[in-house]
Order: sequence, then structure tokens, then C-alpha cells
Amino acid sequence: MPSIPVNFAKKLLPLLMSAVSFLAAPVLAQTATEAAPVANPKYDAELAKQTGADDMGMKPYVLVILKTGPNKMPAGKERDEMFKGHFANMKRLVGEGKLAFAGPLDGVDGWRGLFVMATGDIEEAKKYTATDPVIIKGEMVADYHKLYGSAALMLVNEAHGKLSKKAP
Repeated sequence: MPSIPVNFAKKLLPLLMSAVSFLAAPVLAQTATEAAPVANPKYDAELAKQTGADDMGMKPYVLVILKTGPNKMPAGKERDEMFKGHFANMKRLVGEGKLAFAGPLDGVDGWRGLFVMATGDIEEAKKYTATDPVIIKGEMVADYHKLYGSAALMLVNEAHGKLSKKAP
């Protein structure tokens, strides 16, 4: 997947949070005396169930920021094997429906990559992340943040598999 510049990611997160607040505000402001919102004619109940969407088409996630850790592994076979395991671990988590999205960052300020875990529970996300060789070896450390976003993010991995010319 393409790299997301850290400065862009740092600017994007507050914008995403603002967008969620903006979209949620009308629903939160609705009083009991107001009419219910009009049903969405494009609503797909099966897709909503498949992705874990709530009534707004959203779901809770945990955003994991991977940063440079205390144990920089030197170039060589052991480092190559560690990263091979890192990619295999991500593939496994995707297959289990636990990892919604992952991607590398540009390394600025030590920010190396991100995971969006398909859970709203930080402790559960920590268990998933703890299985990654880059975390186990201390090459990277993780910061965890609750995120509320579109349940459509759960469809990214399937779509990505159709876009990549190389086998995922």
C-alpha cells in the first residue's frame, strides 16, 4: 500500500474527527418531538450486518500508530525475517477480520505505520498487535486510540485484493 506522509496523517485525523462530529450533530440534536429521519433508499441491511455498521453506517475501531521502538534491528537476514513475519501477521489478521486497514508512514517523527483494528476495545487491539514480530522484537512500539468511522472501511481489504496486480 502507498505510504501516507506523517504530516498529512496528523492533519487528516482531526479533519476526520470533525467530519464525524459534523455528520453526527443533526442526529444527536434531534429531539423526541421531531419526525424520524427519512429512510435511506440505498440502505443494504446485509452489507450493514456484514461490516458491523450501526444505524449511521459507522462502527468503532482502534487506530494503532506504530512508532520506532528501542531495538533497531540491523539490516540482514534476521531483519528480513522479522518483516516477512510482520507482513504474514497482517495478512493473518486481515483473514480473521481483525485488521481493517494497514499502511506504512514516512518515518517522520518516528511514525512508521498504522493499523486500524476492527474492534472498539483497546485491550483487544493490544492483543492483536502483540502478535506482530516488529512489536515482539521491539523494532516498533504502538500507541492506541479509539476511532469511530465508516463501517465501509471493512470492505477495503477485499477491494484492495482486486486492485493489486501482484498476489496479496
